Amino acid sequence: MNAPESRPPLPPFTRDSAILKVRLAEDAWNSRDPARVALAYTPESRWRNRSEFLQGRAQIIEFLQRKWQRELEYRLIKELWAFDSDRIAVRFAYEWHDADGHWFRAYGNENWRFDGNGLMAERHASINDVVISAAQRLFHWRQGRRPDELPGLTELGL
Repeated sequence: MNAPESRPPLPPFTRDSAILKVRLAEDAWNSRDPARVALAYTPESRWRNRSEFLQGRAQIIEFLQRKWQRELEYRLIKELWAFDSDRIAVRFAYEWHDADGHWFRAYGNENWRFDGNGLMAERHASINDVVISAAQRLFHWRQGRRPDELPGLTELGL
């Protein structure tokens, strides 16, 4: 029999472990690797992302594949908003452009609930897109993980 999957840090969360959990999620999403991202969720994880409702890793992977085919040069910053024993709330912003070169910044909030193994069982995301010019972009690091020395949302005034 296989041991249950585990994704530290595990609940109950402290401030430090919640901040780490948020950064690990940001890093995974910035990889733009749907299979990697999906491993952070329970096999039957339930999502609401804007107006889409998903359940399970296969639907999460399919959703992320579609997302990153449309949202080019995606760069994301997440920030802890609040936490409790097995729940974390984050706010985030990401920048991307479409196939025609139009830039956007998406602002959002997520509510997360984790199982005892640190896998996300529920994700509820509310997101709004704002058209920006290339000159208004703030996220300029090389594609992938945001370097530690780059500012977060609060420091950027977002």
